[in-house]
Amino acid sequence: MKKLTILLAMAAFYNGASAQQDTSSIKVPAGKNDTIRIGNILIIKKGKKSSINDSTIIATKNNTDKKHNSKVSTNYFVLDLGFSNYDDQTNYGNAGSYLVNKPGSPALSGNDFKLRTGKSINVNIWFFMQRLSLIKHNVNLKYGLGLELNNYRYKSNISYRENGTIPYSPGTQTTGAFVFRDSISFSKNKLAADYLTIPLMLNFASNNAGKDKGISISAGVSAGYLYGQRNKQKSSIRGKEKNKGEYDLEKFKLSYIAELGFGPIKLYGSYSPKSMYEHSLDIRPYTLGFRFSNW
Repeated sequence: MKKLTILLAMAAFYNGASAQQDTSSIKVPAGKNDTIRIGNILIIKKGKKSSINDSTIIATKNNTDKKHNSKVSTNYFVLDLGFSNYDDQTNYGNAGSYLVNKPGSPALSGNDFKLRTGKSINVNIWFFMQRLSLIKHNVNLKYGLGLELNNYRYKSNISYRENGTIPYSPGTQTTGAFVFRDSISFSKNKLAADYLTIPLMLNFASNNAGKDKGISISAGVSAGYLYGQRNKQKSSIRGKEKNKGEYDLEKFKLSYIAELGFGPIKLYGSYSPKSMYEHSLDIRPYTLGFRFSNW
């Protein structure tokens, strides 16, 4: 009897720790004094003697993994590695004073803003992403918070400046941002634009059982806030330069975003239907790359 009491206490403790049902009460089926049910545990006593060997424990229901059963799952520090580029729809004839042209030289045009595709890098660091199950883990809501780091590497020798002397016009000062064709060649010339971003997507998953299985598709929107912009250059004449300023970039960026997963392989992409510049240029950024994530 003492061993049976210990067994009952252990079963009650186990059932309480699993938090599946209330084990504050013990139910004995009518007419079956040799059978005791505690939550999801059924204890059947055989024989007259009360001992552990005379008892059989039958689990009437297997508890599934809590993490899988939870409607919300969290993935920390998701990393994206890809490429940054843009769709240039600028009418350069109406760019105004933002583009400073050297007298006697061809006016700045779309050719000056062409990128080195393989060296224009996008890196996204998501502090966390959460997935909220809407329908049996097959339809989910995905959202998160992170940093979007875009580097636009130029083929030409254009330079960004703010609140300085206008080239080709000694003594002429400006209080606004402008772009001009520089007098030297750069071995490295890029514009960096960094955003604090919140993505929101609807996710469809073919397999709800675990990680890195089946096919998943996500689509939605993201909202980003520009917190950093700089023109980084490298040349044999000036060395390394990092020019920070306000270069007429939009403070807020809204984008269409998507994600496609084939097992452990995940691709991501984004496209902004609005220019990344506030007034002057009509340049609409997009990204494409690989996502390193648990789901």
